[in-house]
Amino acid sequence: MTPPHEGRLPPAQEQSSGTGSRSGDDLSERLARAGLTRVLEPGDSRGGQWLRRLGPLALFDRLRGEGPPLPGATAGRMAGLRLRARDARPELDLAAARDAGARFVCPGDVEWPAQLDDLGDARPLGLWVRGTPSLRFWALRSVALVGARACTDYGAHAAGLLGAGLAERGWVVVSGGAYGIDGAAHRATLGAGGATVAVLACGVDSPYPRGHAQLIARIAEQGLVVSELPPGDHPTPSRFVLRNRVIAALTRGTVVVEAAHRSGALSTARAALRLGRAVMGVPGPVTSGLSAGVHELLRGEGHLVADAGDVVELVGGIGELAPAKSGPVLPRDLLPERLGRTLEAVPAGPGGLLERIARGAATSIDETAANLHELLALGYVERGGENWKLTRQALSGGFPTCDDPVAKVPSCPDHAP
Repeated sequence: MTPPHEGRLPPAQEQSSGTGSRSGDDLSERLARAGLTRVLEPGDSRGGQWLRRLGPLALFDRLRGEGPPLPGATAGRMAGLRLRARDARPELDLAAARDAGARFVCPGDVEWPAQLDDLGDARPLGLWVRGTPSLRFWALRSVALVGARACTDYGAHAAGLLGAGLAERGWVVVSGGAYGIDGAAHRATLGAGGATVAVLACGVDSPYPRGHAQLIARIAEQGLVVSELPPGDHPTPSRFVLRNRVIAALTRGTVVVEAAHRSGALSTARAALRLGRAVMGVPGPVTSGLSAGVHELLRGEGHLVADAGDVVELVGGIGELAPAKSGPVLPRDLLPERLGRTLEAVPAGPGGLLERIARGAATSIDETAANLHELLALGYVERGGENWKLTRQALSGGFPTCDDPVAKVPSCPDHAP
């Protein structure tokens, strides 16, 4: 008796990828790939080899029919795959995706992000995408923000600053929609009016964790929700780990914010390293176990980043440099070099004679006297008889500023002649 699904796929009815009209063979290939997402687990490189050699139609037909096992598959594994294949109903999955406002994007589609091809035989069979923007264009300028689920307040704050900062610079933030760092990154990006993508380890119509259902729905409205798994499918521990390779491949670089030595976020970083992407980490307290994995990453090939500017400098184009970082400029920093040298030679406490200050400043007595009188007018020093000493304001650190109506700093740009 002929198995009910043996042979080529039935003609597609009302199936659309959102990428324009297709021929019947193209639609059949789309149905085959959609069906294979029910059969092969994400990241199955052996299945990727079969797909590369046979094509989606022939592979799906082989898995739904009889015959010898495929190369490298045991009889037991082949039996399990055939059970899954015979239960697969790609037409129903595509219809369910359409009802949820999602589409199925395949390799070769206009919307397919070409950087996913770097995964080789572990490349996704296709992606179920929920949301209106183009995944391909968004992925071109994107950064992954990942980290611990049970994060600290510090980690959530750091992830929020990075997400908002990247959004303000026009970068797309990609994460996994999980509790902790993922959620903080998504929320901050949305709050800044930015673009964010959640890559799930379950169907795009069945968000997990349940506590983030509202957040993921909001992401689908303003951004994109993506998964390798068909509608209604559930997450497993291995699917979370395998999902991370898609996050790493989609983006220009991965930033890890808080991760213990055993952390799924580090698997994203390792995948990014293998793919030649930039890998970055936000340091934390040396006493925090949640930062131990990040610190180990930074000891290796990871780059230390503290803000969005640092991230963009590593993943952006030529000229997208982080602004130079420095401490606050004090009014005394604006003094001419001759006055600064004289001021440093004025001793604290009871003060000192003119000759002593001149020796300390390595200037003549006449030049030192002239400099001291300028410093006196600016409020840095005072004179008591033959002694010169620092003022209370100078000793306390409250040096005069260029806003002082009496003591104007001559070299301040606001008051330059």
